Amino acid sequence: MAISATLLGTAATTSVALANPAAARAAATAPTATPAPLPTAPVENLIVGYKSGATESRSNTDAAADAKAKGSKAGEDVSFERRLGTGAALVDLGGKLAPQDVADVMAQFRADPDVAYVEPDGRAYAMATPNDTEYTKQWDLFEATAGMNVPAAWDTTTGSGVTVAVIDTGYVAHSDLASNVVAGYDFITSSTAARDGNGRDNNPADAGDWSAAGECGTGSKASDSSWHGTHVAGTIAAATNNGKGVAGIAYGAKIQPVRVLGKCGGATSDIVDAITWASGGTVAGVPANPTPAKVINMSLGGSGACTTTYQNAINAAVNRGTTVVVAAGNSNADASGFSPASCNNVINVASANRTGDRSFYSNYGSIIDIAAPGGETRRATDTPGTITTPENGIWSTLNAGATSPGTENYEPYQGTSMAAPHIAGLAALLKSANTALTPAQIESAIKTNARPLAGTCTGGCGAGLADAAKTVAAVSGGTTPGGSTFSNTADVNIPDNGGAVSSSISVTGLTGNAPATLKVAVDIKHTYRGDLVVDLVGPNGTVKRLQNSSSDGTDNLITTFTVDASAIPANGTWQLRVQDVASVDTGYIDSWSLTF
Repeated sequence: MAISATLLGTAATTSVALANPAAARAAATAPTATPAPLPTAPVENLIVGYKSGATESRSNTDAAADAKAKGSKAGEDVSFERRLGTGAALVDLGGKLAPQDVADVMAQFRADPDVAYVEPDGRAYAMATPNDTEYTKQWDLFEATAGMNVPAAWDTTTGSGVTVAVIDTGYVAHSDLASNVVAGYDFITSSTAARDGNGRDNNPADAGDWSAAGECGTGSKASDSSWHGTHVAGTIAAATNNGKGVAGIAYGAKIQPVRVLGKCGGATSDIVDAITWASGGTVAGVPANPTPAKVINMSLGGSGACTTTYQNAINAAVNRGTTVVVAAGNSNADASGFSPASCNNVINVASANRTGDRSFYSNYGSIIDIAAPGGETRRATDTPGTITTPENGIWSTLNAGATSPGTENYEPYQGTSMAAPHIAGLAALLKSANTALTPAQIESAIKTNARPLAGTCTGGCGAGLADAAKTVAAVSGGTTPGGSTFSNTADVNIPDNGGAVSSSISVTGLTGNAPATLKVAVDIKHTYRGDLVVDLVGPNGTVKRLQNSSSDGTDNLITTFTVDASAIPANGTWQLRVQDVASVDTGYIDSWSLTF
């Protein structure tokens, strides 16, 4: 699992999605062409998920007693800290324990049949024709070769009515963003990491994430403050047609800064609570979010496959109707080894450069959903830490302060951190253009309407390069994403360990066979989705297996499958057939759709 999460684009601790900062800070922050080892982050807390039948899953008193007892058996002073927004318990190990001592405590929890999972509380690190004066530098919005074709989408929508949560380093005041910022929250529990003198509060101001050499663990280098969240926010929704600065992709939308990354990155426990709160969920001790976000951007990550902790928070956010966009990572490696990029129910974004090739640093692989402009402020063969091609970076709002906030400015960054907000901005445009769209439909629309990369992507960049204008056109005016879509929203109960049930869709008005890339979006509410066997049955009786049963213990199956249905007639009655093949857990088909 990930032991740390970081900005994916600018900080010295960057490993997944940060971009290059300007030349003044380049030496400390530029990502390398090969993976760099993360600092060794000590584990101070554990996240414990109890099974639903355990009293510890409901009672903080029982959870506290359990933590104390298990710690005592391991010879450590362990205590219950708080309940996370996902319902899991945060357990304080009483200090920075040695790896073997942490393993001993975890072993006690794992031996308890009432414990569903136990994970270290890891850390994440930041991964970075209007009349705006810097607009001509924004090739990523309008150039034909590798731009995202954004201006043509503005004739239809600018993102009005949509809030985008930027879960990142917070927000440093910038006049080109101020009018589009709504109230956020600071979820950094540690006052030391926050650098603002306190823990969680309602002020998401970025106090700086600079650090001294060795301060963030063995091998960590000194780094200046990145102001990463502000750069990400500007790409999404900088004020536009205001005669200054840069243009935002969804400049009619609002930005909600949610601070989770400070000195030495951010804790998983803080990040998952931020995901919960931003999407409208409840977090103990934190006031309700008055403006829940319909889109979340996370340009952050760490090494390791997706954890149950991350997945539960993401699933719950998607169930609330929030689209979650994440950066693939900057290690020139398979994204399946990074989190939260490898989680289900997210839009995982790789980076493309100005010539339409995969950026040399960008992660890749079969789990990538889409590519977007992330830029290259240097070439793979250049000396790390240099900025040789600023014109090929992603320009956005920033700050000139090396440690604490200074003068506002604009700088080019590179990174999948910069690619992800392009997709978050596009998701906001889509939600504004068609408010009925679900997260699964938004993802499907973006992927279905992508165009091939002008260059190459060794390793895989998903559906290709996102095209804003084409995607917005596909969903506007009540039309459906990517072509003709047919849906069934009637609930169908799935009997526990019983026979198969079906939900039907009647398709008419089409010609010939279905496409080789038929999109099957399913929303199945179920407390243990690994129990489910799911099939698509075509009008001619052809059966396409969508999912076999597995040991996947997470809840709910909310995703979009791509099926080669080219040998099946398009018109006729299609069926989604679902069977629960194990006992105890229950659920129902909430809705499903076919997009031709």
